[in-house]
Amino acid sequence: MDNITPEQARTALDTAERARHQVAEEVGLPRGYWWAVAAGWVVLGVVGTVAPWLAGGAMGAFGVVHAVLASRMLDGRRRTDRVRVSRAVAGRRLPMVVIGMLIGLVGVTVLTAFGLHADGAEHAAIWAALLVAAVIGFGGPEILRVLSRWARA
Repeated sequence: MDNITPEQARTALDTAERARHQVAEEVGLPRGYWWAVAAGWVVLGVVGTVAPWLAGGAMGAFGVVHAVLASRMLDGRRRTDRVRVSRAVAGRRLPMVVIGMLIGLVGVTVLTAFGLHADGAEHAAIWAALLVAAVIGFGGPEILRVLSRWARA
């Protein structure tokens, strides 16, 4: 270790930093999480259309279930059962990015439902929920990865 040149030390540090960035890029929420959120999204759309008086309670129940499930996953450190990374690698902003993403998707759902309703579509809330649920299920991890990069989380 005494005979390491400054160039060799720099190369080793750069290699370690690249490896840390690669691991950080892989940190996120499992695909099953996103499909569970998508299913809940559709249920909320159906409840809001079929039984609007229950919509508030359904949203509250969805929030509670989401909070319980996500509390273990939102730190982003449990990508798989085999790998657990430190909070410094996972990023401290990941929970805020996920919450911001979900709030944005709520906005997209509401605007889509209003647009469909204005166009005369039957069950506009269900169609809007299905559209956003498809985006969440198929694209959730990728959207989170891009938003995390933008937020430097």
